[in-house]
Parts: sequence; structure tokens; C-alpha cells
Amino acid sequence: MNLVHVLVEGQTEEAFLARVIRPHLWRLGVHVVPKLVVTRRVPAGPDHKGGVTSWAQIERDVRLLLGDSSAAAVTTHIDYYGLPADVPGMSTRPSGSPFVRVRHVEAAIASQVAHHRFRAHLALHEFEAILYSAPEICGDYLAAPLLEGAMRRALGAAGEPELVNDDPASAPSKRILAACPTYSKTLDGPALAERVGLVRMRAACPHFNGWIDWLESLGPAVGEGTVA
Repeated sequence: MNLVHVLVEGQTEEAFLARVIRPHLWRLGVHVVPKLVVTRRVPAGPDHKGGVTSWAQIERDVRLLLGDSSAAAVTTHIDYYGLPADVPGMSTRPSGSPFVRVRHVEAAIASQVAHHRFRAHLALHEFEAILYSAPEICGDYLAAPLLEGAMRRALGAAGEPELVNDDPASAPSKRILAACPTYSKTLDGPALAERVGLVRMRAACPHFNGWIDWLESLGPAVGEGTVA
């Protein structure tokens, strides 16, 4: 069983890794362990965790995780939407599609960390984007009659789930909340992802699928724990 640390920014992503991604990878010999970003270290008490406000927070925790020599790899699952401006690559993003832009930032992060066991992954544009793989499941589960139609319209305009935009007023989660004010990111988000299923999300979300492909490649049957 090969250990992979995944640095995540919040409890939603932590639960998603544990409930959806971990069971799938476990069968392939990969044990993913989500680790929340530490936002503030407290000498006399528990550290504050969750949320990302600077590159320093991400880099510090990535390097701490890389210090675990028993881990086959370290990666991230952090939203591209709302990423701090000081993250490597953010100020030099090229023109082009969101896929081109997010890959540029991921490459810049990887270059800054410069470690063969590390791969940067940013969710395009945020966790909720993958839920647009199945609007009917989301509307039904949340008992929100307007939600399925709103999600389908957003999907039709964007073309695919990961292209639903990153504007502060119309990011994937903001659109869901507008149609379903009772939506809880930490409670409903992972539950919805579990119901949509990894197969459907991967088929609709190529950037996310590429990351899962890489995680699968870390199984002992592929490379005895080496990073592809």
C-alpha cells in the first residue's frame, strides 16, 4: 500500500477525499490521506486549520508533508477559484482557456517546490464544479426544484463542468446557493459527490480526471510507489 498525502484547504475537500476518492484508490494499492492546510500555528493550543490566504501557508505544509519519507507522493487539492495572488504563476498566467491557465499555475507551483515526489493539483474552478456532472442528482437530493435547471443552464453556457466560471458572483458554489440557499458546502457537497459517483465526474471533468489518473499510477502494480 503506497501512502499519498493530499493537502486540502477545507473540510469539504477532506470529506470528499475520504468518502469518494480513498475507497477507489485503496483497491489499487494507494492510500490517500487528506491534510488540512494549517492557517495559524498556536504554541499553546490546537493549530487553526482550513482556508488558504497565502502561498506561504501552502508551501510550508507541502514541505512538511514531503518530510515524510514513507510517503510515495504529496499532492494538493485546492480550489483555483480564489487562489491567493502570491501563488507562483498567478501573476504570469497566459491568455487562453481555463485549462491552459490552471496548468500554468500548477507547473509554476511544482517548479517552486522542486521535489520529484510532489505534484500540484488545483480544482478547476472549485470543488462544486464536479457536481455539475449530474444536475438532476443535485436537484433531487437537495429537494430544490430550481437547482437542476439552473445548473443545466450554467453547464450549457460554459460547455462542461470545469468551465463554469470563477467570477465572485457566479462561481459554481455561488450558483448552487442562489438556487438552493440551504446548500451546505461541508455537509451536502461530499454527499452529492458520493451520489454522482467518480465514474461520471471523471467522464465530464478532464482536468480532475487527469489528476485521478496520476493518483492511480502510484499503485504498487504500476511502479512500486514511484511518482510517474
